[in-house]
Amino acid sequence: MSKPIIILGIESSCDETAAAICQEGKIVANIISTQFDHARYGGVVPELASRLHQAYILPVVEQALERANVAKEDLSAIAFTVGPGLPGALMVGVNFAKGLALGLGCPLIAVDHLLGHIVSLFIEEPFPSFPFICLTASGGHTQLSLVKSILDIEVLGKTIDDAAGEAFDKAAKLLGLPFPGGPQIDKLAQGGKVDFHQFPEPKVEGFNFSFSGLKTSFLYYLRREVAKQPDFISKHLEDICASLQHRIVTTLLNQLTKAAEHYQVTNLAIAGGVSANSYLRKLFFEACKQKKWNAFIPPFKYCTDNAAMIALTGYYQYLRSDFVSHKVTALPNGKF
Repeated sequence: MSKPIIILGIESSCDETAAAICQEGKIVANIISTQFDHARYGGVVPELASRLHQAYILPVVEQALERANVAKEDLSAIAFTVGPGLPGALMVGVNFAKGLALGLGCPLIAVDHLLGHIVSLFIEEPFPSFPFICLTASGGHTQLSLVKSILDIEVLGKTIDDAAGEAFDKAAKLLGLPFPGGPQIDKLAQGGKVDFHQFPEPKVEGFNFSFSGLKTSFLYYLRREVAKQPDFISKHLEDICASLQHRIVTTLLNQLTKAAEHYQVTNLAIAGGVSANSYLRKLFFEACKQKKWNAFIPPFKYCTDNAAMIALTGYYQYLRSDFVSHKVTALPNGKF
């Protein structure tokens, strides 16, 4: 009787230290330690993130093994996020995985973080059918992909500057909201009017994205209005959030819709941290219902950075014998 395939997944690309166990394609443990220390600085501090990963990674891995009732000697392979992400943060995960794999004599699997977000759609049913188009939107990345099979994807477009999550967080900082700003804007926007102000829609070629112009427009808008009315932000905070969120979300969905129509694909998905945004989810499901498209979004716990998506991706890469040598290093810009 063959031993079960058991994969340890490690995620350390930004400010979540996470470990998960995948056994025969099923997630049996998923542990996440969030670094709340960054909130006081209004954003993720790369050096601090690296130090905290070093402190958290062993306890997180031990908790995952204990939760899954798995001994480290039973591991078939160790999967880790190779990129994209913060160089120092990634290196903590890469080096820990290399050391553990060397000690256990098991293979190493390098997983692209964005591919992991796409594969997160296959952690819990219902699963999308192939082919489907996936919008992956997070704090540092915005990407459109045509997914032909679980590991075969074609990148159709990506951000040429700031990502959607960055636009949310930087706008929140200008409004004086605590970090992370995206969830704060989402919450406040629910009480505001989306047509309070019409921010310009970014114009880009093909299926790419650009949010730097919107960020600049937002900055100048606030400066102009505050100069006329010093309490403008506090007086209209909910409306400002609703208007900005509307523009970011419609920009994302317009590109997703354009790609679906161009490739005549009727299965659409959203993944990544921004997919937890309630307004994006609402408009996405409404648009898909209107056009009779099938819509898929991972459960909330798999939208933000997690190791379950790394472990499951690692499982499928294991089936392909997609291993790397111990010369592997972090790829801050990712594998794609």
